[in-house]
Amino acid sequence: MRRNMRYRPSKSSCVFGGIVGIIFTCIGLFVVIPTFGPFGILWTLLALGITVYQFAMAAGKVSRGSWSIEDEDGEGSGAAGDGSGRSAQDRLTELQNLYDRRLINQEEYEAKRQEILKEL
Repeated sequence: MRRNMRYRPSKSSCVFGGIVGIIFTCIGLFVVIPTFGPFGILWTLLALGITVYQFAMAAGKVSRGSWSIEDEDGEGSGAAGDGSGRSAQDRLTELQNLYDRRLINQEEYEAKRQEILKEL
């Protein structure tokens, strides 16, 4: 059995990250550059890059970053068709739970749901 769960940041968390990036960029411009010189320039450029990336993710211009967890198991295929022996109802309940917690998106949810229903 192989499971792959993803967490993708929401649009609001990307906007929040962008706002924090603006704050750190301003700190770099007005505090760190005058105080530390070359380190301040590096600080400010990094903060600016993070800010631009966060707002680009929020606008959908950049593929959103995600955390991926893969679980591989050496079991043979079971009655449920996914190698775990669980009923279709249990698998659909788990799938809905993953979707409700925003660990998978709408397209992934629909594709997996159709796959489970075809196995019935």
